[in-house]
Amino acid sequence: MPIYHQLGKIPQKRHTVFRKPNGELYSEELVSTHGFSSAYALVYHCHPPTLVKQIHEPYDVSPRIAREKHLKHTSLKGFQVKPKDDYLESRVPVLVNNDLHISLAAPRESLTAYFYKNSQADEVIFVHEGSGVLKTGYGNIRFGYGDYLIIPRGVIYQLHFDGPDNRLFITESFEPIRTPKRYRNEYGQLMEHSPYCERDIRKPVDLETHDEFGDFEVRIKKQGLIYPYVYGSHPFDFVGWDGYHYPWAISIHDFMPITGKLHQPPPVHQMFETNAFVLCSFCPRLYDYHPEAVPAPYNHSNVDSDEVLYYVDGDFMSRKSVERGQITLHPGGIPHGPHPGTVEKSIGQKGTEELAVMIDPFRPLMLTEEALQIEDPDYYKSWMS
Repeated sequence: MPIYHQLGKIPQKRHTVFRKPNGELYSEELVSTHGFSSAYALVYHCHPPTLVKQIHEPYDVSPRIAREKHLKHTSLKGFQVKPKDDYLESRVPVLVNNDLHISLAAPRESLTAYFYKNSQADEVIFVHEGSGVLKTGYGNIRFGYGDYLIIPRGVIYQLHFDGPDNRLFITESFEPIRTPKRYRNEYGQLMEHSPYCERDIRKPVDLETHDEFGDFEVRIKKQGLIYPYVYGSHPFDFVGWDGYHYPWAISIHDFMPITGKLHQPPPVHQMFETNAFVLCSFCPRLYDYHPEAVPAPYNHSNVDSDEVLYYVDGDFMSRKSVERGQITLHPGGIPHGPHPGTVEKSIGQKGTEELAVMIDPFRPLMLTEEALQIEDPDYYKSWMS
């Protein structure tokens, strides 16, 4: 979690009497991670968050694995995933392992008929197309093109879209999402060399306290199942909260690329980290300024990690025939690099307008059945002249 934040009304001391105007007690909840030893928030509800009226039968949303093991450069045409009205139904997992699930989604309608909670994974939702408001009990965050929405596990949320045309690139991480440790000093502050700073982090605002009784469906995801819970009080009944465990947003457009005299390696583009993978942002930037520099990336072998690139916008000087929403998977163990002709073409160029998200997992990814439906079967041949 980036920084301490507080919204609404809270008592002076933790775990002390805190009463409503009518004399009744507010209900205190500790939302903790890694037991009681990592980031947490203290939340004050109008009503206990335990008022469960009914639990419907769970249903399975586990990824359907098509290729558990593979060693082939792969390309997926992400925008071929068809839009669907319902938010959860629109989420299509394409690349998965035991550490993370990568999904594509094209929801047409806002998530308003029910609430959603991922109880086992942090979610990073990259907004490729569309805009709207992320609503939680912690407050609201407006989002648009290029935003990363970081929703920690256990946060109940809704997405209210401004229109029907939305494209999302979603990463579910079973490890906590962090800002890279090398960007932070001993106090947790992002340092001067970091490509973004606390000013770029957008925290929840406009806390809306819904002091309501009724039937409120919360669909809770755990271990590949969705459990439809019906609560007797509104999930967004927070009167106040404070701590480090809350949703936040940052834009890929606020990432300030680090450039050099010669080609810089991918870690300079790093946005987030976990113990199981890293996530990077490739943004418009000036090229290397050595007079003999070769801006195109060199051939390289990721011997201990796969490499996933999600192409957002712009021209990619190292690739041919790139489409918006395309995903490339370069498995660890075999080399990959620039397409024929692109190295020579890059020499003397002054900059790039490319925009992409990269994920490097430290354990191999598996392709789902849905991924095979949007696969370009001949991508691995694309390095032939």
